Amino acid sequence: MPEATEIHGRCDSPFEGVRDVFQQAFECGDELGASVCVTVEGETVVDLYGGYADDARTRPWRPDSLVNVFSTTKGMTTLCALRLVEEGRLDVDAPVARYWPEFAAGGKADLPVRYLLSHRAGLAAIQKPLPAGSLYNWTTMTEALAEQAPWWTPGEAHGYHALSFGFLVGEVVRRISGKSLGNYFREQFAEPLGLDFHIGLPEGHEPRVSPLVQGPVHAEDGTDLFAQIMADPESLLAKAFINPPMLPTDANTREWREAEIPAANGHGTASALARIYGALALGGEIDGVHVLSSEVIEQARQEQCLGKDLILPVVSRFGLGFQMPPAEEPVGPNFKVFGHAGAGGSYGQADPENRMSFGYTMNLMHSGVWLVDPRPRALLRAVYAAMG
Repeated sequence: MPEATEIHGRCDSPFEGVRDVFQQAFECGDELGASVCVTVEGETVVDLYGGYADDARTRPWRPDSLVNVFSTTKGMTTLCALRLVEEGRLDVDAPVARYWPEFAAGGKADLPVRYLLSHRAGLAAIQKPLPAGSLYNWTTMTEALAEQAPWWTPGEAHGYHALSFGFLVGEVVRRISGKSLGNYFREQFAEPLGLDFHIGLPEGHEPRVSPLVQGPVHAEDGTDLFAQIMADPESLLAKAFINPPMLPTDANTREWREAEIPAANGHGTASALARIYGALALGGEIDGVHVLSSEVIEQARQEQCLGKDLILPVVSRFGLGFQMPPAEEPVGPNFKVFGHAGAGGSYGQADPENRMSFGYTMNLMHSGVWLVDPRPRALLRAVYAAMG
């Protein structure tokens, strides 16, 4: 039994149940280091942290500990595209090739931006083998995707674009704004809101980064993703995740951290996630800082697809860029919440109906395939119970 972990931070009295659930996860060995943050009406009601920032348990996890949140990054990448939509510079129903002419190759001349944002473009994987390290080369990845023909008829089905989503959406943002996705996010959102979230991590932040640690395998239901990939390396699932080749440990390298991989390598804190989603939960503004118009937020949270995912072995549901919970995996009483989860467990969401936001980050990776990991799901149950 792991030794008792001291939980630090703020937890308003109605939300003590959240602290209890958070503490229990450490006591049963499900956590090493983690943070959870909740806002209601734009005010922080929970901001807890505990544990260790390293596997040797020598560095305490701090409120400003940074961690790679994998696909939780996609929510931030989505915001960049939506800002351009709000400004009238991006039309989600226009062909991608209007903004990125080379994308017309492979029979994609008419493929709309909407399909990129909703995982319906059929570009979840790249056919031609790419050398190791290609993920760190923006030109290599975007040229390969521009050449790639869709794996399925665009718009007729959806499949999770695990890595390609960020390069596809990011290149559209770059073509319109003239800035890399990471720089655009920093200028438009991180700096105005004071968000401790980075897509392309500056070296000066390295001392605050907690390495990711491989944790328990929850594969009783056959959803150990890495095992499925290894069982059939030629599958579309495998191509989506390991072409170009990569290992789980790559995410702990400086090369990974400094690159811009807008589907997978954002580094941030739970409070940053709760703050940005808090703005969305309030209609697009927080503390006088404008994030998005309420009209664009409503457009983004309209269901674009629901059903069996062609890549992941789950039923999935997407709006424009955001994950939305299917009935099979609710994260609370509101079916209309939206946000994004990341491999291993991280999660952020907005709940406009309850004017609530949630952010969760951790360093102990769990390997089951869930749309939302059981740890943030349990925390959210406690949040909603406290809210009545």
